[in-house]
Amino acid sequence: MQGQFFDIIFLAMVAGFIAFRLYSVLGRRTGHERSPDEQVRVPDPSRARKQATKDNVVALPKRAVARGAVNTGPLGRALMDVKLADRSFDEKRFMEGARAAYEMIVTAFARGDRDTLRGLVSDDVFATFDKAISGRERGDFTFVGLKSARITGAELKDKATEITVSFESKIVMAAYDSTGTLIEDDTQTPNAVTDIWTFARRTNARDPNWTLVGTATG
Repeated sequence: MQGQFFDIIFLAMVAGFIAFRLYSVLGRRTGHERSPDEQVRVPDPSRARKQATKDNVVALPKRAVARGAVNTGPLGRALMDVKLADRSFDEKRFMEGARAAYEMIVTAFARGDRDTLRGLVSDDVFATFDKAISGRERGDFTFVGLKSARITGAELKDKATEITVSFESKIVMAAYDSTGTLIEDDTQTPNAVTDIWTFARRTNARDPNWTLVGTATG
């Protein structure tokens, strides 16, 4: 009996030791543990994919069309051809130079300043301007300002690029005959003028300047 008693005590000690180890490893229940159903629940694969897709979706901003951007029509394609042929061509910089050239040329023509004109226009255009200057009566001209300027054409000819620009400006002018008598007075009301000019430049030229090669009135 005594041996059985010690066996019972020994087994009880072993059981107590095992219970203590389980307690220390698994811990005590806190009342927030998942139920058996929750612990063995298998997630729905389709739901998991939807959630993963939702979590990884990045909203892309809507593409806005820039106001005044070059269109994809014939003019847009022509300008792209120009850029491919002449890597130094920059539309914004070109238009800044075209506006400045327009004011210089118009003012020089009105004043009869042939020296300035000769460095800005082609020989053919200079001959036309020179003839007009020689044949006109004296006039007073004031360039009021440039209202707008926009590219209306672009073309590659051999190794030359031609860009056509439409200018809208305002001027005031008074004209006198050979005796000095006022024959036309537009100094009170500015006149709206539309000029369509074509500038040209060799695509392989080191000189970045453009030359006026054609003029027309809109």
